[in-house]
Amino acid sequence: MKRRHLLRVVGPALLGMAVLTGQSHAFQPPKKDLGQVEVGVLLNGTASWEMKVIKDMGLDAENGFELVLKDVSGKQASHVALMSGDVDIVLSDFVWVASLRSSGEGLTSVPHSYAVGGLMVSADGQISSLADLPGKTIGIAGGPVDKSWVILQAYYKAETGQSLADQVTARFGAPPLINELLAEGQIDASLNFWHFNARAKAAGAKELISVHNMMQEMGITNSPPLLAWVFRDETAAEKQDQIEAFLNASFAAKAILLEDDAVWEGLREKMRATNNDALFTTLRDDYRAGILRSFNDDTIAAAAASFAIMAEHGGPKLVGDNTEMDPGTFWAGYRN
Repeated sequence: MKRRHLLRVVGPALLGMAVLTGQSHAFQPPKKDLGQVEVGVLLNGTASWEMKVIKDMGLDAENGFELVLKDVSGKQASHVALMSGDVDIVLSDFVWVASLRSSGEGLTSVPHSYAVGGLMVSADGQISSLADLPGKTIGIAGGPVDKSWVILQAYYKAETGQSLADQVTARFGAPPLINELLAEGQIDASLNFWHFNARAKAAGAKELISVHNMMQEMGITNSPPLLAWVFRDETAAEKQDQIEAFLNASFAAKAILLEDDAVWEGLREKMRATNNDALFTTLRDDYRAGILRSFNDDTIAAAAASFAIMAEHGGPKLVGDNTEMDPGTFWAGYRN
């Protein structure tokens, strides 16, 4: 068969196959080797769940890089690792990025999660609404400028016109201690990180109101993403391809965690819920509720609106010298 005739016969079939397969899998050239991306995470923290999915599913190799995880002991240690150049990326919050940018530090970020805490109370306690808070004791995981505490105060002021801090006794402590005090009845309510709230729910406590709902009722209709992947401006310039590849893998892992129940079974040990189905389900469902599905200008607008509330009620100790979020807080080089 002559070559021209062969093309007439085979060509349409190949074209049809390309159209059919192209609907779900467009042809992609082989990924180039981008080398390593070093990420500082608490290896027993919730961010490590997504990192495990990336490694187990080969999403780093699929995107042309090698994910290297470096254990950090906590938020402050991750900040030190980032500022010293020991890692490329850490998980922190956009408010920290914005506050450092106000003092001239070149940091930027891409949102990671909507997951936030809320006000927890005992299921059989004396608090059923905000009106019951005066005279009570609230345990807070963090210090006086903890973001959930600042937002609760802003919300209470908007609802009642009064200062919540003048109405209650605030006790500050580490997250496990706050949960323990709530369980023992030594505090009447608690503000804790989302995963500790999930553990409190599984133990019988209830959420009176979430930070997410407080924000909505104060007019921020889109969820602001508090947690973000943070890196230096110079890293974004020098390793743009690597940062983009990591973020693509991160969003791919999020999509898997959102839809695939089987993947979660492999995370039970990391979740410390091996033999506790109620805790496992609560952690999984609350994590999924905070999964970021996209990153666009609406995401940034919601963050800016929440930053304005925190600037008004938290002051320079929380947000730095700026009362408006620095436009470089979120990296202009990436959208999803």
